[in-house]
Amino acid sequence: MSVREITIDELMTAVDNGARVIDVREIDEYESGHIPAARLLPLGTVPNNLDAFRSDDDVYVVCHSGGRSMRACEFLHDQGITNVVNVIGGTSGWITLGNPVATGAQS
Repeated sequence: MSVREITIDELMTAVDNGARVIDVREIDEYESGHIPAARLLPLGTVPNNLDAFRSDDDVYVVCHSGGRSMRACEFLHDQGITNVVNVIGGTSGWITLGNPVATGAQS
């Protein structure tokens, strides 16, 4: 079973429709700029937060450019959580396309 992936443009549509986005970067990276809808769960904490990814809907996983989020998605697949979707291009792609960016800790 392979991990599904989407582009930044597809993520924009999903976010507009209320999608759950989880950012697996480190705290300082997240606070310096993140997708406004994204919840922070650093990669090292994913194994202890499996319930955050359990959903009947897709859960979009993002990092800086797509590498760490792919590792998270692969791990989650191994745990039987197959509704996760890796975001190609990550937060850097989101910012490059001029999308809104939030800074600081999550609210």
